[in-house]
Amino acid sequence: MGSSRSGGSSLSLKTGNKLRRKQMYIEDKKIANKARHEERHRRRREEAKNPELREERLAKNQPASIDKKRVWDDVDDDSLGAQVDLAALKRRRMEQAELAAAAEADAAMKDDEEEKDDDADSMLDSDSENDGEDDEEREEKLQRKRAQRQPSIAPSTTSTNLDLTPDSLTRQFEHLFSDEPPPMPKILVTTSLNATIHKEAEEIGAIFPNSTYIRRSGHRWGHKYSVREIAKFAKNRGYTALVVVHEDLKRPHQMSIVHLNSEDAAPGPTLTYSIRNYLPGKSLLGHGNATNHYPELLLNNFKTPLGLLAAKSMNTLFPARPELQGRQVVTLHNQRDYIFFRRHRYVFREARATEKNVVTAEGKEMEGMQGIRAGLQEIGPRMTLKLRRVDKGIGRAGSEGEDALKWEWKAKMEKKRTRFNL
Repeated sequence: MGSSRSGGSSLSLKTGNKLRRKQMYIEDKKIANKARHEERHRRRREEAKNPELREERLAKNQPASIDKKRVWDDVDDDSLGAQVDLAALKRRRMEQAELAAAAEADAAMKDDEEEKDDDADSMLDSDSENDGEDDEEREEKLQRKRAQRQPSIAPSTTSTNLDLTPDSLTRQFEHLFSDEPPPMPKILVTTSLNATIHKEAEEIGAIFPNSTYIRRSGHRWGHKYSVREIAKFAKNRGYTALVVVHEDLKRPHQMSIVHLNSEDAAPGPTLTYSIRNYLPGKSLLGHGNATNHYPELLLNNFKTPLGLLAAKSMNTLFPARPELQGRQVVTLHNQRDYIFFRRHRYVFREARATEKNVVTAEGKEMEGMQGIRAGLQEIGPRMTLKLRRVDKGIGRAGSEGEDALKWEWKAKMEKKRTRFNL
């Protein structure tokens, strides 16, 4: 019935008996699994003797994800639409400034040497030797000074560094990026006309501290206030921002954030986000209930000028002094231009016997955190945001002038999968 098993042929050519072919497949599977397990145990024994082999293997086996293949614009531009890494751009500018200062120091040193040579006496050989030694010491000091480098300004984690804000953003949105401490946020939340998602909009409004939700009237005999009129009403009553939640198919579909600024400044900018995968807090398994404490805010992975604008806009909606006793944290994590919104409650507890210690991004145990674990309980709601528009004034209709539209998402921006805007 069966023929001899050859190494390179497929199972369909080895035998025509279906049962025998199935048995041969199982035997080949066992042989492959046994070889893989033996190789794994052999590697584990070698790594136990030499831990450097494990570090080399882990450093080599890094997955080539799209985020690691991300490409940047190689330009010296920090405008709103430029896709540049602000940390790398600032570091490059600092190095160029250091090189220019070193070149100026070299030129000044050469001029001093020429002046000393003109004034030196040709008969004093000993003095010329001493001058040569001084020049060598000065040159060594200058070389040591060049070798010194400023510490890296790029964050060690994915946290956003708002200190990298370029001057171009500060000039365009001077009230948003002001040096003065931001005022205590007071936010007015409403919906679009004839909305039916009042529960969802009220839950979204509860995310922001000091917020007030007001239903937007859609009665046929009532006055239908525009967003511009609502913004004027809110600004006169001390509100710092206006959040408008739009719906589609009776679900939250879009969210517009209008910054109202101070009394002597015009409102703006307006950032419009689309909402995907909205999930209310009560639908989360094992969810918790929120308290009135001011939460901590985590802004992760915002690197471009547009990303810093979105991060700063969200930062102004939360008080600058969180109440740590509430142990609540709001996370806005940017990944591939999608902003994942999560809200949790955390607690620190002792690690169980079956749990490992806290490790760093490199896989090493974090010092001072042995035997401690953090427990999380999601509060909700959970949603995914994507920035669609940045307007100078109040929304699409409220912006006026040539520079009314600061930025808008277009489909052609996603033709290359390794280019992102935030």
